[in-house]
Amino acid sequence: MSDHEHLDLDVHPPQALVTGATSGIGRAAALKLAEDGFRVLVHGRDATRGASVVAEIVKNGGRARFLAADMSDGAAVAQLAAAAQDVDVLVNNAGVSWFGPTADLEPAEFDALFAANVGSAYQLVAALGPKMAQRGQGSIVNLSSMAGQIGLPAGAAYGATKAALAAMTRAWAAEFSPSGVRVNAVAPGPVYTAADTDRTTALGRTTLLGRAAQASEIAEVIAFLASPASSYITGALIPADGGRTAV
Repeated sequence: MSDHEHLDLDVHPPQALVTGATSGIGRAAALKLAEDGFRVLVHGRDATRGASVVAEIVKNGGRARFLAADMSDGAAVAQLAAAAQDVDVLVNNAGVSWFGPTADLEPAEFDALFAANVGSAYQLVAALGPKMAQRGQGSIVNLSSMAGQIGLPAGAAYGATKAALAAMTRAWAAEFSPSGVRVNAVAPGPVYTAADTDRTTALGRTTLLGRAAQASEIAEVIAFLASPASSYITGALIPADGGRTAV
C-alpha cells in the first residue's frame, strides 16, 4: 500500500459494525477489526461494557463508538441501522442462547430467540446490504454455529436459529455478490465466553483438537472474511470448530 493510500485510510477509515460486541466473540472481533484499521461501531445493550470496549480500542490507537440496541426489538434494530448509516463490514454476531428440553421452551421465549438471532440479522442486512451493493463493495459476516450443522441434545431451537443464518448467508450471497458484496458465515464450535465454562470444556473434548477455542481465535476468522485477503470467498460457511463437524 502506498503512502497516499495510508493517508486516505487515516482520513476515511473503513467502517465496521459488530453486533454483540461488548463480550465474547463480538468483543474480540471488534478489537481485531480496530487493530486492522477499521473504525468500529461497537453494538451492545450495556453502555458500561460498551464504553469499556471503546476505551480499549482507543487506548490501542483505534477508532470506535458505542451504539445501544435490544436486538429482539425490531424498532431498536431499525434505529441501530439508521445510526450506523453506511458500513463497509457488517458482523452479525449478536444473539442469545438457550439449551434445554424442547418442552421447556415457552412460545414467547422461542419467538424472542428467533427475533434476536435471526430477525435482527435479517433486518440489518435488509437496511445495510443494498447500500453496500450500490457502492459495489462490502463484506457481511454472519455468526452461525456448529449447533446449526449437527444435532445437539437440548439444542433444537438454538440450532435452528444458527441453521437459518447459514441458509440466509447463501441466499444473500446470491442476491448481493453480483454487485460486489461478499457474504459469508463462520460456524464456531465450543468457545470460552461468559457462558457455562464446564459445558464449553466438555464440548471441547469432543473436537478433533480436544479443546474449546478462545474468542480471539474466532475473531481471526471473522477478520479474514472482512479483509481483501478473502476476496474470492462468498457464500461460504467456514467451520471454526476444531474439526468437530468434519467427522
